[in-house]
Amino acid sequence: MMKQTRREFLKTSAAALAIGGISMAQESKPNFVIIYTDDHGYGDLGCFGSKDVLTPNLDALAKNGVRFTNWYSNSPVCSPSRASLLTGKYPQRAGIPRILGGKRGTPGLKDQITLAQALKPLGYRTGIFGKWHLGVGREHGPNAHGFDEFFGFMAGCVDYYSHIFYWGQGGGVNPVHDLWHNEQEVWSNGRYLTELITEKAVEFVKKVDEPFFLYVPYNAPHYPMHAPQKYLDRFPNLPPEKRIMAAMIAAVDDGVGEITRGCPENTVIFFSSDNGPSRETRNWLDGTEGAYPGGSADGFRGEKFSLFDGGTHMPAIMSGQGIPKGQVCEKVGAMMDIFPTFLEMAGGRVPGMIDGSNILPMLNDAPSPHERLFWDYGKQLAVRHGKWKLVLNGRSEGEKPDGVHLSDLESDPGERTNLKDRQPDLVKELTQAAKEWQASLK
Repeated sequence: MMKQTRREFLKTSAAALAIGGISMAQESKPNFVIIYTDDHGYGDLGCFGSKDVLTPNLDALAKNGVRFTNWYSNSPVCSPSRASLLTGKYPQRAGIPRILGGKRGTPGLKDQITLAQALKPLGYRTGIFGKWHLGVGREHGPNAHGFDEFFGFMAGCVDYYSHIFYWGQGGGVNPVHDLWHNEQEVWSNGRYLTELITEKAVEFVKKVDEPFFLYVPYNAPHYPMHAPQKYLDRFPNLPPEKRIMAAMIAAVDDGVGEITRGCPENTVIFFSSDNGPSRETRNWLDGTEGAYPGGSADGFRGEKFSLFDGGTHMPAIMSGQGIPKGQVCEKVGAMMDIFPTFLEMAGGRVPGMIDGSNILPMLNDAPSPHERLFWDYGKQLAVRHGKWKLVLNGRSEGEKPDGVHLSDLESDPGERTNLKDRQPDLVKELTQAAKEWQASLK
Protein backbone atom coordinates (compact mmCIF):
# COMPACT_ATOMS: atom_id res chain seq x y z
CA MET A 1 0.00 0.00 0.00
CA MET A 2 1.36 3.42 -0.95
CA LYS A 3 2.39 5.41 2.09
CA GLN A 4 1.79 9.14 2.18
CA THR A 5 1.98 11.46 5.14
CA ARG A 6 -0.90 13.69 6.11
CA ARG A 7 1.11 16.80 5.16
CA GLU A 8 2.15 15.31 1.79
CA PHE A 9 -1.45 14.39 0.96
CA LEU A 10 -2.81 17.84 1.75
CA LYS A 11 -0.05 19.42 -0.33
CA THR A 12 -0.69 17.19 -3.34
CA SER A 13 -4.45 17.64 -3.00
CA ALA A 14 -4.06 21.38 -3.23
CA ALA A 15 -2.19 21.01 -6.49
CA ALA A 16 -4.29 18.21 -7.95
CA LEU A 17 -6.55 18.68 -10.93
CA ALA A 18 -9.92 17.02 -11.15
CA ILE A 19 -10.47 13.61 -12.62
CA GLY A 20 -11.40 14.42 -16.21
CA GLY A 21 -9.63 17.77 -16.21
CA ILE A 22 -11.68 19.97 -13.86
CA SER A 23 -9.45 22.64 -12.33
CA MET A 24 -9.56 24.18 -8.88
CA ALA A 25 -10.43 27.52 -10.40
CA GLN A 26 -13.71 26.37 -11.85
CA GLU A 27 -16.77 27.68 -10.08
CA SER A 28 -18.99 24.76 -11.05
CA LYS A 29 -17.59 22.39 -8.47
CA PRO A 30 -20.36 20.56 -6.69
CA ASN A 31 -21.32 21.29 -3.12
CA PHE A 32 -21.61 18.25 -0.85
CA VAL A 33 -24.07 17.52 1.93
CA ILE A 34 -23.98 14.41 4.11
CA ILE A 35 -26.99 13.86 6.37
CA TYR A 36 -26.41 11.08 8.87
CA THR A 37 -28.94 9.73 11.36
CA ASP A 38 -28.25 7.66 14.45
CA ASP A 39 -29.62 4.16 15.23
CA HIS A 40 -32.03 4.58 12.30
CA GLY A 41 -33.11 1.20 10.94
CA TYR A 42 -33.52 0.20 7.31
CA GLY A 43 -37.29 -0.13 7.67
CA ASP A 44 -38.01 3.32 9.12
CA LEU A 45 -38.29 5.43 5.97
CA GLY A 46 -41.24 5.72 3.65
CA CYS A 47 -39.10 5.21 0.55
CA PHE A 48 -37.74 1.98 2.07
CA GLY A 49 -41.20 0.57 2.69
CA SER A 50 -42.36 1.97 6.02
CA LYS A 51 -46.10 2.50 6.37
CA ASP A 52 -45.76 3.97 9.86
CA VAL A 53 -42.88 6.46 9.63
CA LEU A 54 -43.63 9.36 7.28
CA THR A 55 -40.55 10.86 5.59
CA PRO A 56 -41.76 12.93 2.61
CA ASN A 57 -38.56 14.95 2.21
CA LEU A 58 -36.28 11.92 2.23
CA ASP A 59 -38.72 10.16 -0.10
CA ALA A 60 -38.40 13.10 -2.50
CA LEU A 61 -34.61 12.83 -2.40
CA ALA A 62 -34.87 9.14 -3.31
CA LYS A 63 -37.32 9.88 -6.13
CA ASN A 64 -34.93 12.42 -7.61
CA GLY A 65 -31.81 10.36 -7.05
CA VAL A 66 -30.54 6.86 -6.28
CA ARG A 67 -31.86 4.59 -3.56
CA PHE A 68 -29.28 1.99 -2.48
CA THR A 69 -30.73 -1.33 -1.36
CA ASN A 70 -27.41 -3.04 -0.56
CA TRP A 71 -25.61 -0.27 1.28
CA TYR A 72 -23.58 -1.07 4.39
CA SER A 73 -22.15 0.69 7.39
CA ASN A 74 -18.60 -0.39 8.15
CA SER A 75 -19.58 -0.99 11.77
CA PRO A 76 -22.71 -1.80 13.80
CA VAL A 77 -22.01 1.07 16.23
CA CYS A 78 -21.59 4.85 16.21
CA SER A 79 -17.94 5.94 16.41
CA PRO A 80 -16.39 3.38 14.02
CA SER A 81 -19.10 3.99 11.43
CA ARG A 82 -18.40 7.74 11.48
CA ALA A 83 -14.66 7.17 11.27
CA SER A 84 -15.12 5.14 8.08
CA LEU A 85 -17.45 7.71 6.56
CA LEU A 86 -15.00 10.56 7.09
CA THR A 87 -11.70 8.77 6.35
CA GLY A 88 -12.60 6.25 3.64
CA LYS A 89 -11.06 3.47 5.70
CA TYR A 90 -12.17 0.44 7.63
CA PRO A 91 -12.68 1.54 11.27
CA GLN A 92 -9.71 -0.44 12.55
CA ARG A 93 -7.39 1.19 10.03
CA ALA A 94 -8.79 4.58 10.98
CA GLY A 95 -7.93 3.85 14.60
CA ILE A 96 -11.54 3.82 15.87
CA PRO A 97 -12.60 0.16 16.26
CA ARG A 98 -15.12 0.71 19.08
CA ILE A 99 -17.52 3.20 20.67
CA LEU A 100 -15.78 6.15 22.30
CA GLY A 101 -16.75 7.56 25.69
CA GLY A 102 -18.06 11.02 26.51
CA LYS A 103 -15.75 12.19 29.29
CA ARG A 104 -13.98 15.42 28.45
CA GLY A 105 -10.49 14.64 27.24
CA THR A 106 -11.45 11.25 25.77
CA PRO A 107 -8.99 10.59 22.91
CA GLY A 108 -10.25 9.78 19.44
CA LEU A 109 -9.48 10.35 15.79
CA LYS A 110 -5.86 11.31 15.10
CA ASP A 111 -3.28 11.11 12.34
CA GLN A 112 -6.07 10.63 9.79
CA ILE A 113 -7.08 12.66 6.75
CA THR A 114 -10.78 13.39 6.81
CA LEU A 115 -12.97 14.26 3.84
CA ALA A 116 -13.16 17.81 5.18
CA GLN A 117 -9.36 18.09 5.23
CA ALA A 118 -9.09 16.65 1.74
CA LEU A 119 -11.64 19.11 0.33
CA LYS A 120 -10.27 22.27 1.94
CA PRO A 121 -7.20 22.59 -0.36
CA LEU A 122 -9.64 22.37 -3.28
CA GLY A 123 -11.35 25.54 -2.15
CA TYR A 124 -14.16 24.12 -0.02
CA ARG A 125 -15.71 25.71 3.05
CA THR A 126 -16.54 22.98 5.56
CA GLY A 127 -19.05 22.71 8.38
CA ILE A 128 -20.41 20.08 10.76
CA PHE A 129 -23.62 20.49 12.73
CA GLY A 130 -24.64 17.71 15.09
CA LYS A 131 -22.92 14.68 16.61
CA TRP A 132 -19.15 14.24 16.34
CA HIS A 133 -18.37 11.18 18.57
CA LEU A 134 -14.80 10.83 17.40
CA GLY A 135 -13.05 12.16 20.49
CA VAL A 136 -13.69 14.78 23.16
CA GLY A 137 -10.96 17.39 23.21
CA ARG A 138 -9.49 20.07 20.97
CA GLU A 139 -6.90 17.87 19.31
CA HIS A 140 -9.54 15.23 18.57
CA GLY A 141 -12.45 17.52 17.68
CA PRO A 142 -13.96 18.62 14.36
CA ASN A 143 -11.99 21.87 14.11
CA ALA A 144 -8.76 19.88 14.30
CA HIS A 145 -9.92 17.65 11.45
CA GLY A 146 -10.70 20.09 8.69
CA PHE A 147 -14.03 21.61 9.69
CA ASP A 148 -14.15 25.40 9.57
CA GLU A 149 -17.30 25.52 11.68
CA PHE A 150 -18.73 23.13 14.24
CA PHE A 151 -21.94 23.35 16.23
CA GLY A 152 -23.07 20.34 18.18
CA PHE A 153 -21.85 17.84 20.74
CA MET A 154 -18.73 15.73 21.05
CA ALA A 155 -19.96 12.59 22.83
CA GLY A 156 -22.24 9.78 21.75
CA CYS A 157 -25.56 11.14 22.94
CA VAL A 158 -27.06 13.96 24.96
CA ASP A 159 -30.40 14.96 26.40
CA TYR A 160 -32.30 16.69 23.59
CA TYR A 161 -33.31 19.68 25.74
CA SER A 162 -30.54 20.19 28.31
CA HIS A 163 -27.74 18.91 26.04
CA ILE A 164 -26.17 17.04 28.94
CA PHE A 165 -24.38 13.72 28.52
CA TYR A 166 -25.35 11.14 31.16
CA TRP A 167 -24.26 7.80 29.71
CA GLY A 168 -20.73 6.66 30.40
CA GLN A 169 -18.72 3.97 28.72
CA GLY A 170 -16.51 1.70 30.79
CA GLY A 171 -17.68 2.65 34.28
CA GLY A 172 -19.57 5.85 33.61
CA VAL A 173 -18.90 9.52 34.11
CA ASN A 174 -20.65 12.27 35.97
CA PRO A 175 -23.20 14.24 33.92
CA VAL A 176 -21.44 16.74 31.66
CA HIS A 177 -22.82 19.52 29.50
CA ASP A 178 -21.89 18.95 25.86
CA LEU A 179 -22.87 21.69 23.39
CA TRP A 180 -20.24 23.62 21.47
CA HIS A 181 -19.74 26.22 18.79
CA ASN A 182 -16.28 25.46 17.49
CA GLU A 183 -14.17 25.15 20.67
CA GLN A 184 -16.41 27.39 22.77
CA GLU A 185 -19.00 25.86 25.10
CA VAL A 186 -22.45 27.33 24.46
CA TRP A 187 -25.84 26.98 26.15
CA SER A 188 -29.27 26.66 24.55
CA ASN A 189 -31.28 25.19 27.40
CA GLY A 190 -34.75 24.10 26.37
CA ARG A 191 -34.13 24.12 22.60
CA TYR A 192 -34.96 20.80 20.91
CA LEU A 193 -31.60 19.69 19.55
CA THR A 194 -32.81 18.29 16.22
CA GLU A 195 -34.36 21.65 15.36
CA LEU A 196 -31.28 23.50 16.59
CA ILE A 197 -29.00 21.39 14.39
CA THR A 198 -31.20 22.13 11.38
CA GLU A 199 -31.23 25.86 12.15
CA LYS A 200 -27.43 26.07 12.30
CA ALA A 201 -26.99 23.97 9.15
CA VAL A 202 -29.38 26.22 7.21
CA GLU A 203 -27.50 29.30 8.43
CA PHE A 204 -24.25 27.79 7.19
CA VAL A 205 -25.65 27.21 3.71
CA LYS A 206 -26.99 30.76 3.52
CA LYS A 207 -23.78 32.48 4.55
CA VAL A 208 -21.04 30.51 2.81
CA ASP A 209 -19.79 31.00 -0.71
CA GLU A 210 -19.68 27.93 -2.91
CA PRO A 211 -18.28 25.38 -2.92
CA PHE A 212 -19.04 23.89 0.49
CA PHE A 213 -19.06 20.57 2.32
CA LEU A 214 -21.82 20.33 4.92
CA TYR A 215 -21.95 17.36 7.30
CA VAL A 216 -25.16 17.07 9.35
CA PRO A 217 -24.97 14.09 11.73
CA TYR A 218 -28.29 14.23 13.57
CA ASN A 219 -28.42 12.31 16.85
CA ALA A 220 -32.03 11.23 16.26
CA PRO A 221 -33.46 8.68 16.74
CA HIS A 222 -30.79 7.71 19.31
CA TYR A 223 -31.95 7.63 22.92
CA PRO A 224 -33.13 9.47 25.02
CA MET A 225 -36.47 9.28 23.25
CA HIS A 226 -37.49 12.94 23.11
CA ALA A 227 -39.77 14.76 20.67
CA PRO A 228 -42.02 17.83 20.85
CA GLN A 229 -45.75 17.23 20.85
CA LYS A 230 -46.21 18.64 17.34
CA TYR A 231 -44.27 15.69 15.90
CA LEU A 232 -46.00 13.15 18.10
CA ASP A 233 -49.36 14.47 16.88
CA ARG A 234 -48.54 13.24 13.36
CA PHE A 235 -48.71 9.62 14.54
CA PRO A 236 -51.76 9.32 16.83
CA ASN A 237 -52.42 5.64 16.11
CA LEU A 238 -48.96 4.16 16.70
CA PRO A 239 -48.03 2.39 19.97
CA PRO A 240 -45.98 4.63 22.30
CA GLU A 241 -42.52 3.17 21.57
CA LYS A 242 -43.07 3.36 17.82
CA ARG A 243 -44.76 6.74 18.01
CA ILE A 244 -41.83 8.48 19.68
CA MET A 245 -39.40 6.91 17.21
CA ALA A 246 -41.52 8.09 14.26
CA ALA A 247 -41.80 11.59 15.76
CA MET A 248 -38.03 11.90 16.17
CA ILE A 249 -37.47 10.80 12.57
CA ALA A 250 -40.17 13.23 11.38
CA ALA A 251 -38.24 16.08 13.00
CA VAL A 252 -35.16 15.00 11.06
CA ASP A 253 -37.15 14.75 7.85
CA ASP A 254 -38.44 18.29 8.30
CA GLY A 255 -34.82 19.36 8.75
CA VAL A 256 -33.78 17.56 5.58
CA GLY A 257 -36.40 19.55 3.70
CA GLU A 258 -35.22 22.88 5.13
CA ILE A 259 -31.56 22.17 4.40
CA THR A 260 -31.98 20.83 0.88
CA ARG A 261 -34.37 23.60 -0.21
CA GLY A 262 -31.65 26.10 0.60
CA CYS A 263 -28.90 24.33 -1.37
CA PRO A 264 -27.83 25.46 -4.84
CA GLU A 265 -28.59 23.19 -7.80
CA ASN A 266 -24.99 22.00 -8.06
CA THR A 267 -25.22 20.13 -4.75
CA VAL A 268 -24.81 16.41 -4.17
CA ILE A 269 -26.64 15.05 -1.12
CA PHE A 270 -25.98 11.74 0.60
CA PHE A 271 -28.18 10.34 3.35
CA SER A 272 -27.72 7.27 5.53
CA SER A 273 -27.64 5.98 9.11
CA ASP A 274 -24.66 4.90 11.19
CA ASN A 275 -26.02 1.51 12.26
CA GLY A 276 -29.17 -0.51 12.82
CA PRO A 277 -31.95 0.17 15.33
CA SER A 278 -31.19 0.07 19.04
CA ARG A 279 -32.85 -2.51 21.25
CA GLU A 280 -31.15 -1.10 24.36
CA THR A 281 -33.22 -0.70 27.51
CA ARG A 282 -31.99 2.91 27.70
CA ASN A 283 -34.55 3.72 25.02
CA TRP A 284 -37.30 3.28 27.62
CA LEU A 285 -37.90 6.28 29.83
CA ASP A 286 -40.17 4.55 32.36
CA GLY A 287 -37.74 2.09 33.88
CA THR A 288 -38.79 -0.81 31.67
CA GLU A 289 -36.13 -3.52 31.47
CA GLY A 290 -36.31 -5.32 28.16
CA ALA A 291 -35.49 -4.95 24.50
CA TYR A 292 -36.90 -1.81 22.87
CA PRO A 293 -39.07 -2.60 19.81
CA GLY A 294 -39.38 0.91 18.39
CA GLY A 295 -37.03 0.82 15.39
CA SER A 296 -37.32 -1.53 12.42
CA ALA A 297 -34.60 -3.44 10.58
CA ASP A 298 -37.25 -4.47 8.03
CA GLY A 299 -36.83 -8.19 8.53
CA PHE A 300 -33.06 -8.27 8.59
CA ARG A 301 -31.63 -10.33 11.41
CA GLY A 302 -29.89 -8.39 14.15
CA GLU A 303 -29.73 -4.78 15.26
CA LYS A 304 -27.21 -2.29 16.62
CA PHE A 305 -24.07 -4.16 17.85
CA SER A 306 -24.76 -7.13 15.52
CA LEU A 307 -22.83 -8.12 12.40
CA PHE A 308 -25.92 -9.70 10.94
CA ASP A 309 -27.46 -7.38 8.38
CA GLY A 310 -29.84 -5.76 10.84
CA GLY A 311 -26.82 -4.06 12.41
CA THR A 312 -25.01 -2.91 9.27
CA HIS A 313 -27.40 -2.97 6.27
CA MET A 314 -28.44 0.68 6.02
CA PRO A 315 -30.90 2.80 4.07
CA ALA A 316 -28.95 5.12 1.77
CA ILE A 317 -29.84 7.80 -0.77
CA MET A 318 -27.74 9.95 -3.09
CA SER A 319 -29.25 12.79 -5.05
CA GLY A 320 -28.21 15.92 -6.91
CA GLN A 321 -25.89 17.09 -9.65
CA GLY A 322 -24.65 14.26 -11.84
CA ILE A 323 -26.63 11.57 -9.98
CA PRO A 324 -29.18 9.50 -11.96
CA LYS A 325 -32.81 10.17 -11.10
CA GLY A 326 -35.26 7.53 -9.97
CA GLN A 327 -32.70 4.73 -9.86
CA VAL A 328 -32.62 1.79 -7.48
CA CYS A 329 -29.09 0.43 -7.09
CA GLU A 330 -28.81 -3.14 -5.83
CA LYS A 331 -25.01 -3.26 -5.96
CA VAL A 332 -22.97 -3.35 -2.75
CA GLY A 333 -21.60 -0.08 -1.40
CA ALA A 334 -20.28 1.09 1.98
CA MET A 335 -19.78 4.24 4.04
CA MET A 336 -16.06 4.30 3.30
CA ASP A 337 -16.90 4.84 -0.39
CA ILE A 338 -18.23 8.37 0.17
CA PHE A 339 -14.77 9.84 0.81
CA PRO A 340 -13.28 8.87 -2.58
CA THR A 341 -16.54 9.46 -4.44
CA PHE A 342 -16.94 13.05 -3.26
CA LEU A 343 -13.23 13.81 -3.44
CA GLU A 344 -13.01 12.74 -7.08
CA MET A 345 -16.17 14.65 -7.93
CA ALA A 346 -14.48 17.75 -6.44
CA GLY A 347 -11.40 17.26 -8.57
CA GLY A 348 -9.20 15.81 -5.86
CA ARG A 349 -6.73 12.99 -6.03
CA VAL A 350 -7.65 10.04 -3.82
CA PRO A 351 -4.79 8.92 -1.55
CA GLY A 352 -3.53 5.37 -1.87
CA MET A 353 -4.07 4.44 1.75
CA ILE A 354 -7.85 4.25 1.84
CA ASP A 355 -10.15 1.24 1.56
CA GLY A 356 -13.19 2.84 -0.10
CA SER A 357 -13.83 3.28 -3.82
CA ASN A 358 -15.60 5.77 -6.05
CA ILE A 359 -19.12 4.40 -6.51
CA LEU A 360 -20.17 6.57 -9.46
CA PRO A 361 -19.16 3.92 -12.04
CA MET A 362 -21.47 1.38 -10.38
CA LEU A 363 -24.40 3.72 -10.94
CA ASN A 364 -23.90 2.94 -14.60
CA ASP A 365 -22.78 -0.46 -15.86
CA ALA A 366 -19.83 -1.18 -13.57
CA PRO A 367 -20.09 -3.80 -10.83
CA SER A 368 -19.68 -3.05 -7.15
CA PRO A 369 -16.09 -2.09 -6.33
CA HIS A 370 -16.18 -4.60 -3.48
CA GLU A 371 -15.56 -8.20 -4.38
CA ARG A 372 -15.58 -8.78 -0.64
CA LEU A 373 -16.64 -6.54 2.24
CA PHE A 374 -15.47 -7.24 5.80
CA TRP A 375 -16.51 -6.38 9.37
CA ASP A 376 -14.82 -6.86 12.73
CA TYR A 377 -16.60 -5.90 15.95
CA GLY A 378 -15.96 -7.32 19.39
CA LYS A 379 -15.74 -11.09 19.02
CA GLN A 380 -17.73 -11.02 15.78
CA LEU A 381 -16.22 -11.28 12.32
CA ALA A 382 -18.09 -11.16 9.01
CA VAL A 383 -17.56 -11.09 5.27
CA ARG A 384 -19.89 -10.57 2.30
CA HIS A 385 -18.82 -12.12 -0.99
CA GLY A 386 -21.34 -11.66 -3.77
CA LYS A 387 -24.59 -13.16 -2.55
CA TRP A 388 -22.87 -15.00 0.30
CA LYS A 389 -22.52 -13.68 3.84
CA LEU A 390 -20.50 -15.45 6.53
CA VAL A 391 -20.81 -14.35 10.17
CA LEU A 392 -18.56 -15.80 12.87
CA ASN A 393 -19.68 -15.55 16.51
CA GLY A 394 -22.68 -13.53 15.37
CA ARG A 395 -24.97 -12.04 18.00
CA SER A 396 -28.54 -10.85 17.93
CA GLU A 397 -30.89 -9.69 20.70
CA GLY A 398 -32.64 -12.61 22.39
CA GLU A 399 -30.65 -15.27 20.55
CA LYS A 400 -27.70 -17.42 21.51
CA PRO A 401 -24.41 -16.51 19.77
CA ASP A 402 -24.16 -18.18 16.37
CA GLY A 403 -20.66 -19.61 15.95
CA VAL A 404 -20.63 -20.04 12.16
CA HIS A 405 -23.47 -18.82 9.98
CA LEU A 406 -23.45 -18.83 6.17
CA SER A 407 -26.33 -17.21 4.30
CA ASP A 408 -27.39 -16.83 0.69
CA LEU A 409 -28.63 -13.23 0.84
CA GLU A 410 -30.40 -13.44 -2.50
CA SER A 411 -32.79 -16.14 -1.32
CA ASP A 412 -32.53 -15.44 2.40
CA PRO A 413 -31.91 -11.73 3.11
CA GLY A 414 -33.00 -12.25 6.71
CA GLU A 415 -30.08 -14.67 7.33
CA ARG A 416 -32.41 -17.28 8.86
CA THR A 417 -31.15 -20.43 7.09
CA ASN A 418 -27.65 -21.58 7.96
CA LEU A 419 -25.97 -23.19 4.95
CA LYS A 420 -22.64 -23.94 6.61
CA ASP A 421 -23.08 -27.72 6.40
CA ARG A 422 -24.10 -27.57 2.73
CA GLN A 423 -21.18 -25.36 1.71
CA PRO A 424 -18.18 -26.44 3.85
CA ASP A 425 -15.59 -25.43 1.24
CA LEU A 426 -17.07 -21.95 0.92
CA VAL A 427 -17.16 -21.58 4.71
CA LYS A 428 -13.49 -22.52 4.86
CA GLU A 429 -12.58 -20.10 2.07
CA LEU A 430 -14.47 -17.15 3.52
CA THR A 431 -13.29 -17.85 7.07
CA GLN A 432 -9.70 -17.80 5.89
CA ALA A 433 -10.29 -14.59 3.91
CA ALA A 434 -11.88 -12.87 6.91
CA LYS A 435 -9.10 -13.87 9.27
CA GLU A 436 -6.41 -12.81 6.81
CA TRP A 437 -8.11 -9.44 6.45
CA GLN A 438 -8.39 -9.15 10.23
CA ALA A 439 -4.70 -9.93 10.62
CA SER A 440 -3.79 -7.32 8.00
CA LEU A 441 -5.36 -4.60 10.16
CA LYS A 442 -2.77 -5.23 12.86
